[in-house]
Amino acid sequence: MILQALVEYYEALAEKGEMVRPGYSLAKISFALSIDEDGSLLDVIDLREEAEQGKGKKKALIPRQMQVPEQKKRSSGIAPNLLCDNSTYFLGMDAKGKEERSQKCFEAAKELHIRTFGSSETAAARALCAFFRNWDPATAEQNPALQEYKDEILAGGNLIFRFRGRWLQDAPELRKLWLNKEKADEEEIQMCCLVTGEYGPVAKLHPAFKGVRGAQPGASLVSFNAPAFESFRREKGYNAPVSHYAAFAYGAALNHLLADYEHVKQLGDTTLVCWAKSGEKAYQDLFMMGMDSLDEDLEQNLHFAMSALAKGKSAPWEDVELQPDEHFYILGLSPNAGRISVRFFLRDSFGSFMQNIQSHEERLEIDKYKEERAKLSPWRILQETVNPKAKDKKPLPQLAGDYLRSILLGSPYPNTLYINILLRIQAERKINYRKAAVIKAFLIKNYREEISVKLDRECRHIAYVLGRLFSVLEEIQKAANPDINTTIRDKYFTSAGSTPSRVFPTLLDLANKHLRKLKGETEKHIYLEKRLGEIMNLLEEDFPDILSLKDKGIFQIGYYHQKQSRYSKKEDK
Repeated sequence: MILQALVEYYEALAEKGEMVRPGYSLAKISFALSIDEDGSLLDVIDLREEAEQGKGKKKALIPRQMQVPEQKKRSSGIAPNLLCDNSTYFLGMDAKGKEERSQKCFEAAKELHIRTFGSSETAAARALCAFFRNWDPATAEQNPALQEYKDEILAGGNLIFRFRGRWLQDAPELRKLWLNKEKADEEEIQMCCLVTGEYGPVAKLHPAFKGVRGAQPGASLVSFNAPAFESFRREKGYNAPVSHYAAFAYGAALNHLLADYEHVKQLGDTTLVCWAKSGEKAYQDLFMMGMDSLDEDLEQNLHFAMSALAKGKSAPWEDVELQPDEHFYILGLSPNAGRISVRFFLRDSFGSFMQNIQSHEERLEIDKYKEERAKLSPWRILQETVNPKAKDKKPLPQLAGDYLRSILLGSPYPNTLYINILLRIQAERKINYRKAAVIKAFLIKNYREEISVKLDRECRHIAYVLGRLFSVLEEIQKAANPDINTTIRDKYFTSAGSTPSRVFPTLLDLANKHLRKLKGETEKHIYLEKRLGEIMNLLEEDFPDILSLKDKGIFQIGYYHQKQSRYSKKEDK
């Protein structure tokens, strides 16, 4: 289904003219070699473009992206490319100083181009073949046409050819020659394509990809390189038969997605890409913004659009009317040596994804300070599971993928998220609103507990009451000892949320002593004694010996709610 969805995406973009043609790929080109009819080098054309830098900085020159004949997957050895390659292959020289190897690379490129175009009588083919026959790498450095950009050319940028005012890779007569030559050179094994369902020649090698963080350059999504994977002697790509067209289409589509940095997210070791079946980018924009923390103005517009789509209504976004029934795909990729692993692949209507994201955000809603961000992104929440003092501050790879999948599918959150949050609270002996929000969402979704956004003064759940009680006891201690550095939270917080019967009798005795100390401050004494009495009246049973994993989370919420209520407005109280 992944390959089929990518092929559909390629076809949608190809109709809009936003995709490379079959047999082509995108490459970064630095210079063009302008030649005449007898193959002589007339000039070198600089194709680099100015890149926007920071204010006041000098603009940098970067290669231009152009469509060229599909590039070979080159890891080692000598493997020339047609009509687009570096100076080692086209000029027989580079800055590495290995003259013998450069000569071999040039001879290989020469043999390839003459073998491919030598039989043609067209002017472009004759000029190109004449260039390779007449060019002498031994005297190349003295060629006057190279002098202006010689250092940049030798640095390794890609080169193309220009003849009579046009790029040779775009010449129709040459394109027909090299496409026919490629088909003749390949073993034409006929099989049924797993993607299109059509019977015909299949690709021997699947495309390579760049842009998956941590993966080797040129890693493959589909590949076989051991006898154990070669059932019935079907080596290489023949064990997963995909037609030449389908292989090209899904490769071009995925490379296009990975190169679109605005719509690529990193979550742990997972590289996330997404797309709509129609190829409309506005769906990608809204989805990525829906997963991020944004400024207040944009947040309101985003909330309006997501709410409408979640209810099955269309919504305007970037001058496009988004439809809730649009097919939408989300793909998570992870590195795996020379291959790429699929962490997850999700497909559903766009409205369903928006509904699940909105439900997740509603579960995360909790009382907080006004200056805190209104929205919690998945990336920010996952950082709460990591020790801030650790050298490697990345969340667990498996947890990142599982958590995102649970949000998008509306399924239960991974237990590892809840456990890691509780462990961080125990280690840090404090709970912020982000950790409290995660615990609240987990208890609602996984345990079906009813947890309020703000303090619930009527709740009689023993763990919630004990969390509130601990917060009030800490407040009493601080009121009696304003300059204290170490409070009961530093010493008893973890054990109070795990084995209450062993801790709370001691804490209550300590609180009585602190209250006696406050008798001189009548108003404060009465307020705190009243708060303590209210909570003690909610206790309908003895202190439990131990709290379950679920009750530990409820204890943390009770503590957080009670502490947060101190900062609410007087009229709220």
